[in-house]
Amino acid sequence: MSLFDWITKRKKALTQMTRSELRKQELLLEKDRTRMLNKLKKTADEKQAIFEKGSVEKIPEMRTAYAQEFELKTTEQLMISRQLNIRSKEIMTVSRLRMLRENADRARKTGGTLGLVSEKDILRLGRLIESDSIKSEVYQERLDEVLQIGMGDDDQAGPVSQAGREVLNIWEKLDSGAIKDTSEAFDEADRRVREQ
Repeated sequence: MSLFDWITKRKKALTQMTRSELRKQELLLEKDRTRMLNKLKKTADEKQAIFEKGSVEKIPEMRTAYAQEFELKTTEQLMISRQLNIRSKEIMTVSRLRMLRENADRARKTGGTLGLVSEKDILRLGRLIESDSIKSEVYQERLDEVLQIGMGDDDQAGPVSQAGREVLNIWEKLDSGAIKDTSEAFDEADRRVREQ
C-alpha cells in the first residue's frame, strides 16, 4: 500500500499516528522493499541467463524469441525499479515522521512545538512520492524542506552517507577491474567506513 493510499483511504491520518503505529508502518514498508529487491535481483539474473542463451543460439527464430524475452525482462526490471524508488521514498517519509513524532512528544513535555506537521504537508509529500521523475536524493531535499529540517543537522540521514559513497566507490573499482580480489575490496571498504 502506498503512502498516498494510506493517507486517503485509512481513517487515521499518518500525522495522527502514534510512534508505534508509524514504526509498524515503517517495518511493513521495509519488508515490501526487501521483497522488491529480491524480485529485482531475480529478474536481473533471469535476464543475464536469457542473454547468455541468445549469445550461443544460432537459429534466427530462437534468437528473436530470446531478444523479445530479454526486452520483457528489461521492462519488468524498470517497473520494479520505479516501485522500489517509490517505496524508498515512503520509508524515508514514515521514518522521518516517526522521528518527528518522538521529538514532538519530548517537546510537548517541555512545552515546545517541534515536530508538528500539517495534513497539507503530508498530501504534498504524497504527490512527490508518486512522481516517478523525482528520485530519492531530490525527494530527500524536498522532504527536508517540508519538514523544515536543516540539512546541516541531519547530514547522516541522506540516502547514502559519505561512508556509503566509499563502499559504492569500492564496488565500482571491482566492476572496472581496478581491484580484483573481493576479500581485498571488502577489507578496504570496511577500513574506509570505520574511518568515517
